[in-house]
Amino acid sequence: MIVVSGATGNVGSALIDQLTATDTPVRALVRDPGRAHLPATAEVTSLTVSADPADMTAQFDGADALFLHASVTGDHTAAFLAAARTAGVQHVTVLSSIAVEDAPDPEHESFIHTWHRALEQDVRDSGLDWTFLRPGVFATNTLQWVRQIHAGDTVRGPYARGLNSPIHEADIAAVARHSLLERHTGAAHVLTGPEAITTEEQIAAIAHAIGRPLTYTEIPPQDVVPDMFPLIPADLVPGFVASLAATLDTAPPLTTTVQTITGRPARTYAQWAQDHADDFRTTN
Repeated sequence: MIVVSGATGNVGSALIDQLTATDTPVRALVRDPGRAHLPATAEVTSLTVSADPADMTAQFDGADALFLHASVTGDHTAAFLAAARTAGVQHVTVLSSIAVEDAPDPEHESFIHTWHRALEQDVRDSGLDWTFLRPGVFATNTLQWVRQIHAGDTVRGPYARGLNSPIHEADIAAVARHSLLERHTGAAHVLTGPEAITTEEQIAAIAHAIGRPLTYTEIPPQDVVPDMFPLIPADLVPGFVASLAATLDTAPPLTTTVQTITGRPARTYAQWAQDHADDFRTTN
């Protein structure tokens, strides 16, 4: 039995789909089972998060592996892992971040870097066998453009020529599935999409997917308002926009990890746009 936390998130739900498609026993930990909308063959259980591991062991009964999306456990990750180990879980695959690949810089270290390094240390300290997944930019981050595309044919934002290598959430899930079933103990998998693509090119891919012309209008970074990045807490938007400046000068990392582990190439951003076309189409 594999337990999946964050089971209704982008990666977690894709992982549930892939595990149930191969008849792998899986338990989804969710905050509201009545609204989970997961495959019928997945066991759906209410997520319990507590400072006391004893309060959480029941949700791991009968499981030997765990997919950890630590955003759901917050400050109680160590206790959550302790509960899993007590219940008999042996292996944990952790959704981390490519940010931990960067050399520590105490003066300019980002929240993402600091948080994921601490997460990985909690996992190392847990006594469980582990695999770290370190994806780069998620293709789902570009769902931030949904509001603007629903409102019109122009998307406004900074750095039209900024380059990224966005990865499809289904590819992250596929690597997670292999790591859980094959027990990639001690591995840290750095995951990216298969191509470097500019912001303008991403908008063009969405336009093609929805069959509607779209234009990306570059604006100065100082003119960005939080509404342009609705998926990011407003107080973090300035730092996020500042970080985008680096995408103009540096080619993004590209790895072949997805293909090496799964046996198939990572999905392109154009494929992701096709898969999410309905998200960008207006409903009226």
